[in-house]
Amino acid sequence: MRRRHFITGIPLLATTSFAAPPRINRWTIVTIGNLTRNRYWGESDAQAVRDVICTCTLVSGEGFRLLVDPSLAGKTEMAKELDRRTGLKLEDVTAVFVTHEHGDHYAGIEHFQKASWYAGAAVAEILNAKSFSRKVEPAPGKLFGAVGVVPTPGHTSGHHSLRFDCDGKSIVAAGDAVATRDFWLERRSYYNAVDPALAARTMDKLAGIASRILPGHDNYFAV
Repeated sequence: MRRRHFITGIPLLATTSFAAPPRINRWTIVTIGNLTRNRYWGESDAQAVRDVICTCTLVSGEGFRLLVDPSLAGKTEMAKELDRRTGLKLEDVTAVFVTHEHGDHYAGIEHFQKASWYAGAAVAEILNAKSFSRKVEPAPGKLFGAVGVVPTPGHTSGHHSLRFDCDGKSIVAAGDAVATRDFWLERRSYYNAVDPALAARTMDKLAGIASRILPGHDNYFAV
């Protein structure tokens, strides 16, 4: 009978442990936006009839609190809404992301001095030509290992949205890639879009990756 020889001290099967990606704990809309003019309310694209506010969302995950499109220019108002909707203070926000270079989407950025500021590279370049107290950083492809930075051109050429998973749903904070649910249903861009045809294709792309949309000027909706 042949004797079997074994090599001792070396495992037969090597096991590799992979760290789970950071988890999104929750997302909260801080302000629900509105448009200056809304064709679906019978208003003309030619003239503004109200002040604009964008939808602002807080994405909270393991080790970060990310605010998308800080919406309110008044520091007191921004602090009040953040507290009312999340119980947080301005200094509790660890990062801010701006979807594009229109002023209503970065109106409150200066209130978050302890946070990192991010935008897509082209948007960051535009914002950094303005007189902010510090620089906006070009965002990597994924923030905090959990939030994807997705090109969504059409409304502006450098527009980016954020996509993340939470509670079994795929969420897209779309900025003005989607103005409101009415615009989404018709794949219509807002009147000031630089490329309406491209904007429509972007919405088709988002329909394939999202189960919930957080539009730029409306409450969230299911896809």
